[in-house]
Amino acid sequence: MVVTASSQGDGGTLFVSSASVPVPEGRGTNSFTNGPRAWATNAPAIPAQVTLAAEDYNRLARMIQQGEKLKMAVDLEVQFHNEDPMAYNTVAEIPGTDLKDEVVMLGGHMDSWHAGTGATDNGAGVAVAMEAVRILQASGLKPRRTIRIALWSGEEEGLLGSRAYVAEHLGSLPERTPGAGAAAPVGPLTTKSGYEKFSSYFNLDNGTGKIRGVYLQGNEGVRLLFQKWLAPFREMGAATLTASNTGGTDHLSFDAIGLPGFQFIQDNIEYETRTHHSNQDVFDRIQADDMKQASTIMAAFIYNAAMLDEKLPRKPAPGATAAR
Repeated sequence: MVVTASSQGDGGTLFVSSASVPVPEGRGTNSFTNGPRAWATNAPAIPAQVTLAAEDYNRLARMIQQGEKLKMAVDLEVQFHNEDPMAYNTVAEIPGTDLKDEVVMLGGHMDSWHAGTGATDNGAGVAVAMEAVRILQASGLKPRRTIRIALWSGEEEGLLGSRAYVAEHLGSLPERTPGAGAAAPVGPLTTKSGYEKFSSYFNLDNGTGKIRGVYLQGNEGVRLLFQKWLAPFREMGAATLTASNTGGTDHLSFDAIGLPGFQFIQDNIEYETRTHHSNQDVFDRIQADDMKQASTIMAAFIYNAAMLDEKLPRKPAPGATAAR
């Protein structure tokens, strides 16, 4: 997608964000599944959309107020590839030793936002997770538990890759009845054989900034452990633990069925204001030193989790049925 604007010969590239699709009357909007998506083959025909950065919009508004007659030239080129409709996760692991049948996971989502190149969302998280595994492999350390890295696809469409992995290997809850409301019960949890052998999952998906701590997702049982694990990195600026939930990324697929899933707290570094889901999400926005810090901390957390005598503490799980 290329969007340019010009006025009396003065042109420049404009900030482009996501498109929205009108929702049919009577259908909710706060869902990944109950509304049309811009890329769907059955999406309704809608006018082309662009979003301007505040600086660009305000400049145009001032020029109009001064009586300028503005002209905008838009070159919109979109192509959908539907040769293979499947999305694929990429999974690799370092085998454990005495507890090799138990698993510690880390990862980030590999699919990116189409307007840019996905550097901060989420090439950065993928690179940090891969570097963390490289560090552990190069160190020659022998983790007790198997360390498994997963690079998810389909996160931008609704955590599809991680949700499918969790459902296939760990467990699942019934789909919520349409129109039942967020407070309605979702039914019992059905677990798979890997559920009891799973220790934890650590995710990175908030841009290129340094790690500052961890969202505990309400799991107070891990607080003292994480305080100890963060202690060596206090001088790097990583010391914060919050019980808060953070949403919108792949740790939620694990957390939803009562398994320890965590997202790291990061510096924003223009993430919400500039690069997130925009055409400015490009390699130039990456901060190399921050990513090195994040890789080091992620590697330490994964190794510590893999070496514990016990799996990480869990929150109360939704009502579980017999494992299959």
